[in-house]
Amino acid sequence: MGTEKCWVYRVDEPYGSQGWRPHGGHPERWRGTVVTDSPEESAEYVAALVVTDLVTEWEAGGTGQRHVRVIVWEDEEGDGAEDAAFTVEIRPGIDAG
Repeated sequence: MGTEKCWVYRVDEPYGSQGWRPHGGHPERWRGTVVTDSPEESAEYVAALVVTDLVTEWEAGGTGQRHVRVIVWEDEEGDGAEDAAFTVEIRPGIDAG
């Protein structure tokens, strides 16, 4: 009770010298809102949910890992990673040994 929080997320991909752009052919697929009701369900938790969805889609589609960043803001979408509650960047081959 009273612990409900709204998180807004967006997944971006690198776009050369122009910086970042929304990820994928359907960017609305990787932009949304998650409402949590527990203090343990933080911005990091929301990013983990989004990353899990990304990896599942990549594995199902056989596309392999991509270079993306997941940005999570509290309440409303900000301008970029600089005003986010949490940002995580995923790079291809990071777990290659």
